[in-house]
Amino acid sequence: MSRIGFIGTGAIAAPMVRHLAAKGHQIAVTRRSEHISAELHAELGVTVAEAQEVVDASEIIFLCTRPQHAEEALEPLTFREDQQIVSVMAGISTADLLRLCAPATDMVQTIPLAYLQSGGCPLAAFGNDKLLATLFAPENPVVKTDSEHALNAHFAICAFVPGVLDLMSTASHWLGQETGDPAAAEFYTTQLLGGFLDAMQKGGAGRLAAERDALATEGTLSLQMTDALRAAGTHETLLDTLAAIGKRLAPE
Repeated sequence: MSRIGFIGTGAIAAPMVRHLAAKGHQIAVTRRSEHISAELHAELGVTVAEAQEVVDASEIIFLCTRPQHAEEALEPLTFREDQQIVSVMAGISTADLLRLCAPATDMVQTIPLAYLQSGGCPLAAFGNDKLLATLFAPENPVVKTDSEHALNAHFAICAFVPGVLDLMSTASHWLGQETGDPAAAEFYTTQLLGGFLDAMQKGGAGRLAAERDALATEGTLSLQMTDALRAAGTHETLLDTLAAIGKRLAPE
């Protein structure tokens, strides 16, 4: 088992801590955010310490601060050459990580979501993907990317997830108004989509479109929905937004 430290203890770090603690790793976390670190200490017995103490005690270090705070949080810290670094900070380049974490050079950048704790969260990885697989697979599959550009594109797709949830929330709200039962409406909406995705066989490119076309056939309500969304420019807006996010994440 490994000694693992977390710099930044927020909503993304917490499920990773729980997953790793369940596997028997020794965990140390920073105080910030204090209510989450205190909760993890009470629940799991993890060590809560100052950032440099966490670094000193760890073989593997997760960088989980907000990207805009990365310089402030990491620049004062002293790392070791033998340490391995896992960054979940969107938009922080490999060059910046190498500078901020010198002399450490063994690192991987990834994109976790909160449900990682329960498994099934795909982890896009640029860098030492084998380290990530050792820590989180097989429960969470690791998807290797070959460039920072490809990793950032995966970050953009992660931003698409709350967009989908937003649409689902709108649809669920409409259903709840129609039926008078908002709780059942949200349950039905989430189970409908979740069950459908669970039932989809894993396959190559084109499977999503094939499943769409199997539902949205001539004269169906499904085709009315897909046609209306396209006519409203929904797909163009999505592509424009993904491109804008990708540009925002690109190293300057």
